[in-house]
Amino acid sequence: MQRPDEQARTYLVTGGAGFVGSHFADVLLAEGNRIVALDDFSTGRMDNIDHLLDHPGFELVHGDITDADLVDELASGADVLIHLAASVGVKLILEQPVRTLENNVVGTETVLKAARRHEKKILLASTSEVYGKGRRVPFSEEDDVVLGATSESRWAYAASKMMDEFYGLAYHQEYGLPVVPFRLFNTAGPRQTGHYGMVIPRLVNQALDDERITVYGDGTQRRCFCDVADAVRAIAGLAKHPDAPGKVYNVGSTEEVSIRELAERIKIMTGSSSEIVLVPYSKAYQDPGYEDMERRKPDTRRVNSLLGWSPENTLDDILNRVISYVREQRAGATASRR
Repeated sequence: MQRPDEQARTYLVTGGAGFVGSHFADVLLAEGNRIVALDDFSTGRMDNIDHLLDHPGFELVHGDITDADLVDELASGADVLIHLAASVGVKLILEQPVRTLENNVVGTETVLKAARRHEKKILLASTSEVYGKGRRVPFSEEDDVVLGATSESRWAYAASKMMDEFYGLAYHQEYGLPVVPFRLFNTAGPRQTGHYGMVIPRLVNQALDDERITVYGDGTQRRCFCDVADAVRAIAGLAKHPDAPGKVYNVGSTEEVSIRELAERIKIMTGSSSEIVLVPYSKAYQDPGYEDMERRKPDTRRVNSLLGWSPENTLDDILNRVISYVREQRAGATASRR
């Protein structure tokens, strides 16, 4: 178990207007900390942080993580850097492979250099995608990695996040910088958008609209969805724990579900009349060579041993929260048009 940390801190959160970043800000502000959120709003949204704009401990900075002067200035006034900004979502990555590599590699290099210059602890968000075609399940942080061919842009995201981890661990080894990479496994919850390929909000919106619920591939691929509240609790714990730096940590649930089962569960929970249909990957992503992982299940013993952390929310908890959130958003939008 981590020791209580009562001292208020200033956190620089890149991607602070994003899905995970906004939830992180909620939790840390409630503890009495200060948040400086840096976001270029390429995927972040004002809706995520509207409720924070008047909070005395919250500051929003509209800018790019590749702006070295800006990042350096913001890092100088922070106690801890939480680097969440990245190109995310399969759809976005396939459509913008160059931007993916620039954001994920150049952006991380910029943040790491600022952290080293000002001697700040930094947490680097990575992803379960780095396990690629690995078949040893559950995935452990020290497992070997197998990716697809470089001709398939599908794997650019995984490779870029691996590079982020290599960068971070190299800074820790060579310069003694306190760096903590963590790999998120299918984080989900309110505020997540389906625009970039995130499966739960996409399926929930289809179900509520009584449209066809589209399951990509054959639907047998299995995933473990982690509530964003649980993920944020782990990230905050890693940020505070003095023994966290220098190792990579899986952060995710171990409750598995196939995507077909997920769609069926969403259909029942929303009371939808939608038909569930299978869509080939080649049609969904306009990529005849698209490859997917069969399973993504994390081994979370390392983070549990350090923090005593494990998820508190089930998949049904997540789905109930997302469905309620989407319905509330729709009701609010309808009321505002009257």
